[in-house]
Amino acid sequence: MRVPISWLAEYVDLPEGTTVADLHAALVKVGLEEEAEHRFDVTGPVVVGEVLEYADEPQSNGKTIRWCQVRVAPEGQRSADGGADVRGIVCGAHNFAVGDKVVVTLPGAVLPGPFPIAARKTYGHVSDGMIASARELGLGDEHSGILVLSTLGLDPEPGTDALSLLGLDDAAVEVNVTPDRGYAFSVRGIAREYSHSTGATFRDPAALPLAVPGDGFPVTIDDRAPIRGRVGASVFVTRVVRGIDPTRPTPPWMASRLRLAGVRSISLPVDITNYVMFELGQPIHAYDLDKLAGGIVVRRAEQGETLETLDGQIRTLSPEDLLITDDSGPIGLAGVMGGATTEVSETTRDVLIEAANFDPVSIARTARRHKLPSEASKRFERGVDPAVAEAAAARVVQLLVDLAGGTVDPLGSGHHSFEPPAPVELPEGFVARLIGVDYSAEEIRSALARIGAQVEEHPAGLRVTPPTWRPDLVDAPSLAEEVARLAGYDRIPSVLPVAPPGRGLTRSQKLRRSVSQMLAANGAVEVLAFPFVRREQNDLFGSPEAGEVPAVRLANPLDAEAPFLRTSLLPGLLEIAHRNRSRGFVDLHLFEVGATFRPEPGIEYGTDYIPPIAALPTREVLASIEAGIPPQPRHVATVLTGAAVPKQVGQDAIPADWRDALTDVQRVAASLRVPVRAVQGRHQAFHPGRTARIVVDGPAGEETVGWAGELLPAVAEAADLPAVVAAAELDLDRLIALSDPDPHAVPIRALPAATQDLSLVVTMDVPAGDVLRAVAEGAGELLEDIRLVDDYRGPGVPEGTKSLTFALRFRAEDRTLTAAEATAAKLAGVAVAAERFGASLRE
Repeated sequence: MRVPISWLAEYVDLPEGTTVADLHAALVKVGLEEEAEHRFDVTGPVVVGEVLEYADEPQSNGKTIRWCQVRVAPEGQRSADGGADVRGIVCGAHNFAVGDKVVVTLPGAVLPGPFPIAARKTYGHVSDGMIASARELGLGDEHSGILVLSTLGLDPEPGTDALSLLGLDDAAVEVNVTPDRGYAFSVRGIAREYSHSTGATFRDPAALPLAVPGDGFPVTIDDRAPIRGRVGASVFVTRVVRGIDPTRPTPPWMASRLRLAGVRSISLPVDITNYVMFELGQPIHAYDLDKLAGGIVVRRAEQGETLETLDGQIRTLSPEDLLITDDSGPIGLAGVMGGATTEVSETTRDVLIEAANFDPVSIARTARRHKLPSEASKRFERGVDPAVAEAAAARVVQLLVDLAGGTVDPLGSGHHSFEPPAPVELPEGFVARLIGVDYSAEEIRSALARIGAQVEEHPAGLRVTPPTWRPDLVDAPSLAEEVARLAGYDRIPSVLPVAPPGRGLTRSQKLRRSVSQMLAANGAVEVLAFPFVRREQNDLFGSPEAGEVPAVRLANPLDAEAPFLRTSLLPGLLEIAHRNRSRGFVDLHLFEVGATFRPEPGIEYGTDYIPPIAALPTREVLASIEAGIPPQPRHVATVLTGAAVPKQVGQDAIPADWRDALTDVQRVAASLRVPVRAVQGRHQAFHPGRTARIVVDGPAGEETVGWAGELLPAVAEAADLPAVVAAAELDLDRLIALSDPDPHAVPIRALPAATQDLSLVVTMDVPAGDVLRAVAEGAGELLEDIRLVDDYRGPGVPEGTKSLTFALRFRAEDRTLTAAEATAAKLAGVAVAAERFGASLRE
């Protein structure tokens, strides 16, 4: 919200010499955020000049210029730039006569652009200054001729400072208004806040007796489709002014204030409605009364109805749109923008003024649906004071009479159905408990009275009735916040609360954190990817088998091309890897810990129910909301590209491959103390033969908890990545659930170990891991460790077979093992492997 200083000074006492910085400092104290400072880009000397004489001089280019003699200071006195009182000036405009008062920019002045003014030779004369138009001064878009002050009703003396005369020396303070404080979208609201901050006297512009209410104009509120139980229009006030002259110019003080407020001057009737909207915060709309067909009906749109709005666009309406209509059909989108058929124009003589109050939810939805934000909708969707409509309509009537020459007509209407604010109980001591400051009872009553609330004593404390312009004050905490705001945030102590004992991170949070720290400690970089993906990405990575994977589709996605929530972390990691490689980072080791979204087939998720914000949801409400949310298991995934070990002195680069993905899996499993196994697997996104299915022996038997290996080259190419991309993804929540809740250290055995090697011949199709587990099972408790150390295929073993060599370590807790005991345990393992896989000892 931008507020010119001169405008603000009309309704609150400002100390002499108040600057924009002073205003920002005062408004920040009461919670308004500082944004910017705005001024006209015009610097002096800019003065009033009187045209003494001129001569029209045709030029060879077909243009006729005027060589003018202009008095720019009282006769015999020096001008503002220290020069003569009469100047010769070349002017290309012809809309002035001898004796007219004009605006002259003398040498040394600077106009918007910037455009410095200097004496210069042109068309055979030295032009000692320039006669300016409204557009050149930054007052408006009118550029058909120079600005003649008599057309504005002004007759100042030559040499008068034109910047002050036209309001061009004014400045505006801009503050950011939060959504809950819509009343601050007005000079009235900002003046009240400045009064709260400084104690300066506030004069409410809405409290002035401005006009007599009208009657007799037919208005019908026919809201057949209220949204969420709220009526679309709770106030609808109309007034009629006849015989206006819409061609009259907008006074410079009004035009300059509107320009500083961020609105261009359009025409006097429109400028007046905008002026009152900024002044009081009440949007106003003016209709050409002669273009109206019958009375006004406020209703919802019918399916298929259209409306041409003031911006010239024909809009197809929704049944949720609230309309202003007459006998001809829609003539305006209520609270958003008027229609073109009843627009005020240069031929308008009789005007119908509308000041209404519309439901914030309805207006917000309409503005967003039609992508049509406006100054009016910005205010309505934040809440407009329903009690200010009468005063705003009367203020417009007054200005149309005073500035446009109109006459008040008794015709009008007044519909009021808004409910007054409900009283709020404020228990004794509540403010001190919530804010942490021991405010006195008088401080609390005084602060609440200053914001316009009615404060009454109550047996348990205070009963507070908020003012109509504060719809956000609905409970005791909001009132307590107002007390803290007006008493000063600097009084709130900076004391950190003491955490109650027994709380902190949950076990799952601690384990997730340990996984992240472990991967980061081993050189991986944690990233956060957007959870929004395309259907084909979910289908590719969400299941090892081809087919459509159940996925959650967003009703209003940020990106229409990625409307689904992810079922895997890998698509996001691949996009991040591609983005980094495009910026020159080719050796990557990325990981993410995040939620995936796994809806169960056949279950309809989602709910249209929105719980009220004024009350704590019940357990039943929370349960129903929870039932509408699909399972969201947390996964951990890693992606490696380029070199796992970079090239360095004495060592070539070692490229990343499936081994590095399996290493990440083993690190995650080790940090969680969950024994996992990698078995040969097949996944549509991974390379055949370089894919490991990660399994765990759970309570119900073997279960898959993830995948690891190298991506299919075609998948890597589609992601614009190198042919070799190592990747792994694990169901982190499931691994945490399977981890030992009470881990304990394994004692170190002090007695000597017995080591032996074992080479077994099996057929090519037998996985080495299965043979290893069979040997370990048969060897029994004496076997402390077993590792695969060689996989030989070639001469010396029968065709179609391979030789697997294992290193075994045996140890007993109570004695030193003999070689015979170790050999017996080893042969017991061989027997199990022979029985299951036909394994034989290699000769």
